[in-house]
Amino acid sequence: MAKFYTGIDIGTFHVKVVIAAPAERTDLPMQILGTGTAVSRGMRQGYIIDTAEAAKSIREALMRAQTAAKVTVRSARVAIGGVGIDEVRSQGDVTLTASGGIVGERDIERAMRDSEKRAAAKLTNRTVLHTIPLEYRIDGQKVIGRPQNLQGTKLVVDTLLITILTQHYEELLEAVEAAGVEVEGEPMASPLAASLVTLTKAQKTAGVVLANIGAETLSILVFDNDVPVSIKVFPAGGSDITNALALSFQIPLPEAEQMKRGAVTGSDIAPKKVDTIVTTRLKEMFTLINNHLKAINRSRLLPAGIVITGGGSGMASAQDIAKFILKLPAQVGPVSPMSRTSTVDATWAVAYGLCRWAYGEDMTTRTHTLGEVFSGGWDSLKSSLRSLLP
Repeated sequence: MAKFYTGIDIGTFHVKVVIAAPAERTDLPMQILGTGTAVSRGMRQGYIIDTAEAAKSIREALMRAQTAAKVTVRSARVAIGGVGIDEVRSQGDVTLTASGGIVGERDIERAMRDSEKRAAAKLTNRTVLHTIPLEYRIDGQKVIGRPQNLQGTKLVVDTLLITILTQHYEELLEAVEAAGVEVEGEPMASPLAASLVTLTKAQKTAGVVLANIGAETLSILVFDNDVPVSIKVFPAGGSDITNALALSFQIPLPEAEQMKRGAVTGSDIAPKKVDTIVTTRLKEMFTLINNHLKAINRSRLLPAGIVITGGGSGMASAQDIAKFILKLPAQVGPVSPMSRTSTVDATWAVAYGLCRWAYGEDMTTRTHTLGEVFSGGWDSLKSSLRSLLP
């Protein structure tokens, strides 16, 4: 059988698995061969608290995806999220030559590693998932794009280090391997995986915030000038709204979950009362996002607005409340490009994004880092693989 790719998104509420294969032409979307989902067990706020239980959920979702795709999965790409994700900003530099040297790939790599070393004091008990260059300078002059082949005496790079608690990182790998699957490459931060299939280059260049409303976490990723400039995960999610409804009206959680999503439950509780509670909680979530945008000086300065994904993106009022609180354009993130017949929606963005990332790496002559992708080093690949990145 032709090559296929598998992405595993281990969320607090659900484990989602997507198996996809390249289309016949590179300008067409990847073909979804099968999907599988299972209720997450052994998870809390996006991290694993019981490895054996989490492994069972992963195995169950994999079995369903394999059955649908009629393939056997031995290895997969995995996303990692949860409240353990955080960002650290750093700077690194390297001396070229006193007489002026030409910047090569090795010099760029040395500068990136130097930025990690300088941040070491902030990385206790943490693992760096991604090192993303925010800006390069040669002899004090800002470089547009990558500095390769330019001449100077000193190369400086400002970086965004996306980190995870080492314990969470190791437990995730252990759970996936316990489910009988080998983890391909390094795990990817969930918001970055989702961005590969929910945001267009135009949005990322203009400035946009991608928000994923999960069961127990709210994660955001901010892009500006086609580069991710900030990532943040808050311990708030859709379950908070469900719990608030259950407590307010003294009803079972399953009924509260249906109410939250606007389903007709036959209850005599006034819809207006339900809307008030849902609206209040959503306002609190988007206020968290707004406060973070203020902290990084991006409040009201993202022309492409906010794109909402995750399980909470299905709440009818989320888009309007986001627009009201942030004073920005708001939309629910479509997973694109996709075939019109696909049933994969915004809740599958992370797992599908992992498949697209794996495919992109396979189509290059060597492994490219996220830093290279987001700083222009993948331009030739993106032009030849129109379906890889939107």
